[in-house]
Amino acid sequence: MPTRNAAGAGSIRQRKDGTWEGRYTVGRDPGDGHQIQKSVYGKTQQEVRRKLSKATASIDAGTYLEPSKMTFGQWLDVWLKEYCIAVKPRTLISYESAVNYRIKPALGHVRLCKLRPPMIQKFINDALRGTLKGRKGAVKNFKHDDSRALVPLSKKTVFGFYGIIHEALQQAVKVGYIPMNPCSGCTPPKKGKPEIHPFDEQQTRDFLQAVKGDDYEILFKVDLFTGMREGEILGLPWASVDFESGTVRIYRQLQRQGSVFRFAPPKNGKERTIVPAPFVMDLLRQQRILQNKWKLIAGPAWEETGLVFTNQLGGHLKPQTVYLHFKAAAAKIGLPGERFHDLRHTYAVASIRAGDDPKTVSGNLGHASVAFTLDVYGHVTGDMKKDSSDRMQEYIEKLKK
Repeated sequence: MPTRNAAGAGSIRQRKDGTWEGRYTVGRDPGDGHQIQKSVYGKTQQEVRRKLSKATASIDAGTYLEPSKMTFGQWLDVWLKEYCIAVKPRTLISYESAVNYRIKPALGHVRLCKLRPPMIQKFINDALRGTLKGRKGAVKNFKHDDSRALVPLSKKTVFGFYGIIHEALQQAVKVGYIPMNPCSGCTPPKKGKPEIHPFDEQQTRDFLQAVKGDDYEILFKVDLFTGMREGEILGLPWASVDFESGTVRIYRQLQRQGSVFRFAPPKNGKERTIVPAPFVMDLLRQQRILQNKWKLIAGPAWEETGLVFTNQLGGHLKPQTVYLHFKAAAAKIGLPGERFHDLRHTYAVASIRAGDDPKTVSGNLGHASVAFTLDVYGHVTGDMKKDSSDRMQEYIEKLKK
């Protein structure tokens, strides 16, 4: 027997196959005046009650839109608002940027029920070819300030767009708006291995020379010889630095969430303790002395954040400011295309070449697994094997003499 919710909110019943159905009224047929009813389905009564509550709430608020009339762009807005609640704030920002500046300009006008695999495949191909037009004002998550520019996007970026489209459409299937996910008929690009551009030995020397006297000289050096992620070094507190044991505990990162900076767990949620070289610990001692001088000069204006790297009033550093200083130093040594993250790659490659085993390198970097470390830096170990072979050949040649 059907169970009724509040008046006008619909009813719920169990079907013969054991699943549950919730029925609700969306209006009246303008021709005959009969009620127009819709249904939601689920495996449990509780699941249907949630769906029914959400559907009727939108009707009461006047925001209900008939699924058959809903555009893909309108559904993306619903998906972002209602189904991405558990997504990390920074990830949500990247989703919103991709949707608003790339996906909606290309596919947002298409009716949700009319979206077909060839349309999505064309979007993918256009993005890869550089023929995808977007909306002006793309955020810095993407490589170009003006997203209307016809520039080929990387496979990784396009795969990210495809992932958003797939997830949004899969949710539309779950709520019964479309019978199947059109992405199932598409061929997304393979992500491929991430490109890395570590400094070689000479470039490292040149970089160290280029940052001498820079406001962030100590920060750059510490990062170069620890491999911390940018957010990790900017969020590093003095409480994590143990000068007595010579260790540094990395358990958080500074993240921008909208217009606000907050502390969040490190990537992969993996806390780690590293044992930096004595040179690095000496750098940190220098930073403490420098910061104490700033504190005396600032007086009451000093902001006690407890951070290792701060501005001269004790506040956290802005990633964009650090980035600009890094780019200036990289340009000085003829590497304008280098990224701050390449300091991390430089540390990793130097560690492997110095003989550190992959497990140790993986742990120091805070990677999710050793397999990931080998996937990213496998070419380095391959080069080392070739070097080892060459040295053995030289040894054999000496024995022949």
